[in-house]
Amino acid sequence: MASAQYRIESRNPLLGSLLPHTLNFQSLYADRSLAVAVAVKSLADPTRQQIRVVHIPSGEIVFQTSEIGH
Repeated sequence: MASAQYRIESRNPLLGSLLPHTLNFQSLYADRSLAVAVAVKSLADPTRQQIRVVHIPSGEIVFQTSEIGH
């Protein structure tokens, strides 16, 4: 199995059956596409909430939504 290289981060509550049910949310993914798909499906409204997927080794934000007005 490839090592996890992508992390989902958000200031907003994340919901969804694809996420682990833990209070200290931090999910790591080996596949960029999967991380982005899970991130978007985990927000109640991706057009109004911010979420990002970060490439762990480089710290680069590879996907990000922005809150309206920001």
